Amino acid sequence: MVDLGSGDGRIVLAAHRCGLHPAVGYELNPWLVGLARLHAWRAGCAGSVCYRREDLWKVNLRDCHNVSVFLAPSVLPLLEDKLQAELPEGARVVSGRFPLPTWQPVAVMGEGVDRVWAYDVHSGGSAAQGSPGPSSASVPGVPSSQAG
Repeated sequence: MVDLGSGDGRIVLAAHRCGLHPAVGYELNPWLVGLARLHAWRAGCAGSVCYRREDLWKVNLRDCHNVSVFLAPSVLPLLEDKLQAELPEGARVVSGRFPLPTWQPVAVMGEGVDRVWAYDVHSGGSAAQGSPGPSSASVPGVPSSQAG
């Protein structure tokens, strides 16, 4: 599981606690990376999660099956291109607060600032197209149960 723009690391810690291993956060801000590592140490998870100070645009996502993002809407169109090009079939992407602009979610959960959208990647690296399925009222298994 990777969190792109992991900030203070709370998503990575939550994913680890849900059994997703490895759980890795990528964050460019060195202060936030330090804060995330402090949170992991306080939670007793410092040896089990990883926070890296890296540019999300340079991270290779080819082996990732669970990706979370909580990024500004202005970067989401470019992120869609990266995700489509790199993620394997069956990968799940969960976007917090802002939906991906052209992908169709398979599930939506929460309200207002707590809303998240889940997307599944299908063959050829493309996101689910068409209407959300019957699971659109909840996000079962978010992040999905595959490790990565």
